[in-house]
Amino acid sequence: MELLSNLALGVETAFTLQNLMWCFIGVLLGTLIGVLPGIGPLATIAILLPITYKMGDPSTALIMLAGIYYGSQYGGSTTAILVNLPGESASVVTTLDGYQMARKGKAGLALAVAALGSFFAGTVATFLIAAFAPPLAELAFKFGPAEYFSLMVMGLIAAVVLAHGSFIKALAMVLFGLLLSLIGTDVNSGAARYTFGVVELLDGIDFAIVAMGLFGFSEIIYNLKAQETRELLKEKVTDLIPSRADVRRAAPAVLRGTAIGSVLGILPGGGGILSSFASYAIEKKISKHPEEFGKGAIEGVAGPESANNAGAQTSFIPMLTLGIPTTPVMALMIAAMMIHNVQPGPQVMTANPSLFWGLIVSMWVGNFFLVILNLPLIGMWIKLLQVPYRLLYPAILLFCCIGAYSLNNSVWDVLMIIPFAILGYYFKRWKCEPAPLLLGFILGEMMEEYLRRALTLSRGDWGVLIERPLSATLLGISAVLILLMLLPSIRKKREQAFEGE
Repeated sequence: MELLSNLALGVETAFTLQNLMWCFIGVLLGTLIGVLPGIGPLATIAILLPITYKMGDPSTALIMLAGIYYGSQYGGSTTAILVNLPGESASVVTTLDGYQMARKGKAGLALAVAALGSFFAGTVATFLIAAFAPPLAELAFKFGPAEYFSLMVMGLIAAVVLAHGSFIKALAMVLFGLLLSLIGTDVNSGAARYTFGVVELLDGIDFAIVAMGLFGFSEIIYNLKAQETRELLKEKVTDLIPSRADVRRAAPAVLRGTAIGSVLGILPGGGGILSSFASYAIEKKISKHPEEFGKGAIEGVAGPESANNAGAQTSFIPMLTLGIPTTPVMALMIAAMMIHNVQPGPQVMTANPSLFWGLIVSMWVGNFFLVILNLPLIGMWIKLLQVPYRLLYPAILLFCCIGAYSLNNSVWDVLMIIPFAILGYYFKRWKCEPAPLLLGFILGEMMEEYLRRALTLSRGDWGVLIERPLSATLLGISAVLILLMLLPSIRKKREQAFEGE
């Protein structure tokens, strides 16, 4: 009964005219940036963060930003199927069979299966958030500063383990992010740290600036050197209603993908990307006709698309209950909460229940909007795909600069994007994934605060981190993860998989 009363509160919040409007805008923007290759939800959310300053209600801001995130998972499949380009990184797997289905005249079927599978997975994942978030939040209230610090350490290590490519490079990215988070004024002593006499750095570096530089500008710079080769299908997209035979083949894959994504989405670094790859691998392994995969197998679209949407939405569980971001997008969601003076963590459910439950209910509403948007507007998305990159990039850069300037009405913030854009470009060239850097940067300040509290309570005794059983367990898991990743066989397979992408 308590769950029903909480959901009723969520309905009351989510179904206000303002929140419905911003939810619709969020999923529409998410679909748009998912359809258009080379932008992505991370850069978009970073660009739009300053706009949320003007929204009086924090629940409105989070509803819109969440809509952008899970909406991009839908939109990414459209580009993957029609153009053989993943509009969003989680849709990489969909290109393998989705585009081959389109070439065989089954583009409508592929798009319909992707949209309906995503809707089912998103609905189930939202139910899981509503069911499991309260017990996890109750557990989180038993955490002290030592446990929170150890949990964040484990989260960062797990994100490194699940990142692509070299383990050493990913670990270096996290450490670099933690160092960047130290720039500014020490809250306890008031001393300036690593500012090098630059007054503008006394308040530290804004996370939106780092995100826009590493993911927005750098993506554009990197894509400009690539030749624009988009082979858009000319045939009219028809047959959007799957047959019974298609449903019989796709339904089990949708169910398995939903289950896989719901579990993996909770893991640090998981989200939609890991879920979609895992789903495709399992579907191919258990299929009676594995030779069809890569040539237009409907399971190769239904499973990964369901998995990436379920994973994208269950990644909200650690963020809402523990205040721990499992992906860079969740890190920006935490940043958005902090902008609106909402302290991330289990207290959100008790201190601001309308925000918590309103966000959950809005996910059901957003998924319904997405089904309405995606299938009827396929013609419009195809037209958008015909817009040349050279016309898109100046508009994206302009919006980035406007967003950066509006943070503090300062040209300095716009100029600060440049070094991070250059770094992001070279990180891509050097095959260093920048996502762990952003996680380290946003978690760094919280980690420092919890560590200081733990040491203050223990009178400077570092043993508190291993004397408390839960904290010791979390640090032990972190150590085991590091040792596993240092095994030569695992490192070699991991780097070979990254090179093969």
